[in-house]
Amino acid sequence: MKQIPNIITLFNLFFGCMAIVYILQPGLVPLYNADELTLTPDVTAIGTQYISIPEQMFMASLFIGLAAVVDFFDGFVARWMKATSAIGVQLDSLADVASFGVAPSLIIYQFLRLSFAQQEDGLQTSTLFLMPAFIVACAGAYRLARFNIDTEQTTYFKGVPIPANGLVVASFPLIYWTNEHAVVTQVLISPWFWYAIIFILSYLMVSSKPMLALKFKGVTVQKLMPFIIIAAVAIVSAFFIQWLAAPLSFLVYVILSLLHKQ
Repeated sequence: MKQIPNIITLFNLFFGCMAIVYILQPGLVPLYNADELTLTPDVTAIGTQYISIPEQMFMASLFIGLAAVVDFFDGFVARWMKATSAIGVQLDSLADVASFGVAPSLIIYQFLRLSFAQQEDGLQTSTLFLMPAFIVACAGAYRLARFNIDTEQTTYFKGVPIPANGLVVASFPLIYWTNEHAVVTQVLISPWFWYAIIFILSYLMVSSKPMLALKFKGVTVQKLMPFIIIAAVAIVSAFFIQWLAAPLSFLVYVILSLLHKQ
């Protein structure tokens, strides 16, 4: 019975691995002699050649979401069963690195490939321009290692938690393949946008700035108010801007955390 929370945690890792599989499956597929091909968000013209990104990353977003659900509940199950353990803490961190560090980095890597594919001779772009994507995974691993040895984060987080990083990156494939706005599509195929995302997310994870956490003693309206605001923004904005609500909610979370006195 004591191993049940650990088994649940391993499902986090399992879903993260499945996400990685779907991210790596598509790649860039050159299409030739496609004169009558209809251009859609997943098919981009480069002269007389076309590059297609199959919508496999859509499934990767789903599995990262499932990993987040499991990650949210495994701790509750462990405390409920009184089965918390040191190995459970380590398993949780190892699973988080894969699901919310490596998988999101690969999503960014694929989007960078797609971004450079828009340019002339883009398919010959050096891997050096794509490697920064993995800074996100490294920042996430550092953040988790620091969390595991830090005894101060009992009521708040130092830096943005890695699951939040994973979820916001996982929202971008959903945004890309469901949005109907050319401006949004153009932003998501700009390498500079992704370099900015890499810098911002990595900095927020390794930062020591206090961030809101659902970890407090004594539930009061004042303590719950930031989370109520975030939930309201997420729900309302989802009706109007669909998956764009995810990065917007993340932005609201960061702003409220910086303004909130711990």
